[in-house]
Amino acid sequence: MLEGLFQPMHLLVIFAIALLVFGPKKLPELGKGLGEGIRALKDGMKDKDTKPEIKPEIKPEIKPENKA
Repeated sequence: MLEGLFQPMHLLVIFAIALLVFGPKKLPELGKGLGEGIRALKDGMKDKDTKPEIKPEIKPEIKPENKA
């Protein structure tokens, strides 16, 4: 029953529906986010005993303009 689940025609139909729902501009962002999520999940399952590395977000410092 599940042997033909991901045939090329099924993948094309799923891609077409996603394209209609999200649009061509949003689809690459969703693919990138999905790939990063799957990669993080695999890394998390591989390294169960280690804590994930949290990278601090660096924001540019905004200096007020001096109007003289």
